[in-house]
Amino acid sequence: MAKRYATGCISPTQSHLPRRYVVAYRKGTKPPCKLRLIGFPGTGVVMATGSRTIWKGAITFGLVHIPVGLHTAATSEGVDFDWLDKRTMDPVGYKRVNKRTGREIDKDNIVKGVEYEEGKYVIVSPEEIEAVFPKTTQTIEIVRFIDAAEMPFVFLERPYYVAPIDKSAKVYSLLRETLLATGKIGLAKVVIATKQHLAALVPSGPALVLNLLRWGDEVKTLDSLELPPKGRKNVSDAELKMAKQLVKEMSGAWKPEDFKDEFRHQVMKLVEKKAKAGKTETVMEPEEQPLETGEVIDLTALLQRSLKGGSSKSKSPAKKATVKPASKSKAAAKKATATKTKSASSPPARKAA
Repeated sequence: MAKRYATGCISPTQSHLPRRYVVAYRKGTKPPCKLRLIGFPGTGVVMATGSRTIWKGAITFGLVHIPVGLHTAATSEGVDFDWLDKRTMDPVGYKRVNKRTGREIDKDNIVKGVEYEEGKYVIVSPEEIEAVFPKTTQTIEIVRFIDAAEMPFVFLERPYYVAPIDKSAKVYSLLRETLLATGKIGLAKVVIATKQHLAALVPSGPALVLNLLRWGDEVKTLDSLELPPKGRKNVSDAELKMAKQLVKEMSGAWKPEDFKDEFRHQVMKLVEKKAKAGKTETVMEPEEQPLETGEVIDLTALLQRSLKGGSSKSKSPAKKATVKPASKSKAAAKKATATKTKSASSPPARKAA
């Protein structure tokens, strides 16, 4: 079998082996599927090669029509911990359980309901849900152009690369260069997989990027936060000067390769080590490192220490607080029991947005 278990599951998407074919299959699946992977030895980092078009349509604004295709621009690379029965090493599955009786129920007996008051639900049939699905138009319909600086980062949700198709490269280039020259981005509506999205069409190097946005009522306001007022009333000229100097000294180019998910890399190194040693039935969790914390009493002193090379050179270092690691086995068992059991309503009933 291609699947081997150590601290986690060595699966095709997390193989540490570079430039090779990985065959993954489970019982009852045939034929096994092959994936071409490129990775970095010993790091657990894998990049998928190639890019397939996941959506085809056209950008439209006014009378302009630009045939394009969408390509995934980002992936989620977490650690894939499979749940196993420690007695037999069999995979643990999911069940649909009636919360009141605790009994498993068949999917044919499940309906979808929306809770409108505590404990009270309105049942919605599949036909009623289908009737209100947004109509698929296969268009990225630009409804407005705004200054790029007006878009708050908190609204950005998921990016897609947009590429020209059907000999639309020239008009695609025209739109990209126009957005760059004017400093604008396009606000658009698009339907992907029966769901309507608000999106921003943004020029990025030689490409246009369609970034799906959160709707306005999905972003919380700042009203509940106690924030200092805008302006420099609480900041002295000396403090601002030192802060600017520190920012200048710490400034550099944006290089995403300089940053990585340390937890994932460490876990995958541990998986690789244990797999090579033949230890494929032991589940371990990495130890939590003690956290350092300290009180900042004088902002000026803190900035001066930072400019001199950090608080480690200071005569009065910040106090350290040791955080005890949480209990592993009991907490994990409780979490597994609570998370793995599904509600009788699948998916679980949620309050209407």
